[in-house]
Amino acid sequence: MTGRRGFVALAGAFLLPVPAWAEEPSGRAIIERSEALLWGRTLQGRYEMTITTPRWQRTLGLRVWIERPRRSFVRIESPAKEAGIGSLRIGAQMWNYLPAVERTIKIPPSMMLQPWMGSDFTNDDLVKESSVLDDYVHERLDDATFDGQPAYQVRATPKPDAAVVWGRIALWARRGDFVPLAQQYHDERGQLVRTLSFSDVRPVGGRNVPTRWEMQPADTPSQRTTVILKDAVYDQPIADEVFSQRHLQQR
Repeated sequence: MTGRRGFVALAGAFLLPVPAWAEEPSGRAIIERSEALLWGRTLQGRYEMTITTPRWQRTLGLRVWIERPRRSFVRIESPAKEAGIGSLRIGAQMWNYLPAVERTIKIPPSMMLQPWMGSDFTNDDLVKESSVLDDYVHERLDDATFDGQPAYQVRATPKPDAAVVWGRIALWARRGDFVPLAQQYHDERGQLVRTLSFSDVRPVGGRNVPTRWEMQPADTPSQRTTVILKDAVYDQPIADEVFSQRHLQQR
């Protein structure tokens, strides 16, 4: 009898619900973890953006404040010619400030996908107005490898009422720690438009994050925009004054 009771108990154990921590993450959970790793609840950071085209190259020093998901601010700190230019986003509204002419320009929704400062990143990219987390439906695909690393793979397609331009976004995150590896953006016809690659993972601000981001347009192999994360502070309060027209117009 003892042996039979032991067998029944063992069999019953296999029928118990699988603990939540043992379950594989969903597509949404993978993106949520990757986004949280990159941005935190708030982010205050310094970046270096290098824009390379077939005809010229230039580098911008940027300071960034982000309070997800509602408010963002980007200020150019160098070179001197562009220093003081700023971009502010509050909700669905965005403004650019041009110190050379002391003018603040409100950016209409139709211009959110225009290049920011001649780069391969758009106004929308810089201030995070649209959200791959909130505006898309996420499907986890079979796991794969990306650049030799085991990876989660997710396909994001727009929600029916989402005001977004991309017909599909493919995303890869490193298996286990959710470090983003790449994002590929496709138009409504399914054609690849651009690829954002992440690399050089190292400790910054108390977390391991990719410190090199490269945006590559599919139709111009000789053109790219590279962003290097110099330093960052995550999850610390940001004063309301930062996200204001007054701060935007300061140099």
